[in-house]
Amino acid sequence: MTQTPASPQPADQPTAQDPVVVERAGAVATVRLNRPDAMNSLDTPTKEALLAALTEVADDPQVRCVVLTGTGRAFCVGQDLREHIRLQQADDESLWRTVPEHYNPVVELLTTMDKPVVAAVNGVAAGAGAAFAMAADFRVMVDTAGFNLAFAGIALSCDSGSSWTLQRLVGPARAKELLLLPRTVPADECLSLGLVTRVVAAEDLEATVTELATTLAQGPTLAYGSIRRAVAFSAGHDLTASLAQEAEYMARTGASADHKAAVAAFLAKEKPVFSGS
Repeated sequence: MTQTPASPQPADQPTAQDPVVVERAGAVATVRLNRPDAMNSLDTPTKEALLAALTEVADDPQVRCVVLTGTGRAFCVGQDLREHIRLQQADDESLWRTVPEHYNPVVELLTTMDKPVVAAVNGVAAGAGAAFAMAADFRVMVDTAGFNLAFAGIALSCDSGSSWTLQRLVGPARAKELLLLPRTVPADECLSLGLVTRVVAAEDLEATVTELATTLAQGPTLAYGSIRRAVAFSAGHDLTASLAQEAEYMARTGASADHKAAVAAFLAKEKPVFSGS
């Protein structure tokens, strides 16, 4: 496994101080938030590095599955409140530009990149951190972790797509309950609510995520990307528009090398091998 910094430093010189690092193992790229002493909270350098890292792996054709995780005891506790307070006291306009400039593009990349995304929730995920995890296709959570939609607790509205993803996972009524009355939802309840795909012991997280990500990385990447885009599109459009969009994606994937390989393997009664194209 190789590790490169997501900041604009030379790729062969990662340091312990890099707020986000990219780790590559075959066709799987792990984007790791790397501020363990701050529970991977999101200050401006971290948000910029995360956006750069996700852009990098989204655009890399060699990457066929992306894992998002954190270092240490937290996945991500959202906005760095120390920076938030400092900017608020200075009446710095960048405080409110961060949503359209950082959080929104991060969530757009997580939800629309042409490859599947797995959130390896290694610890508590709060605020934007929880929203980032919910934007992934799969969420594997350790049994000591939890989600907290903490926005109302500091008298803020929700951001990072949480109003969009949360209600699609648990329904509008439960989404409003979790947003209006924020609390840490423990892992077992997250599983029963459908907020996570699987709950595992901490010592099993890496192996479980590696197995899932490797399986996805060996699959028909273009089809995966088209399916996740189709689901997102259909969530906000009527049947007629959704059918039309599905037809476009069917034509796109029907012309792919992977579809041709799958048909040939079916005729030969063999297991298909996908290239991701």
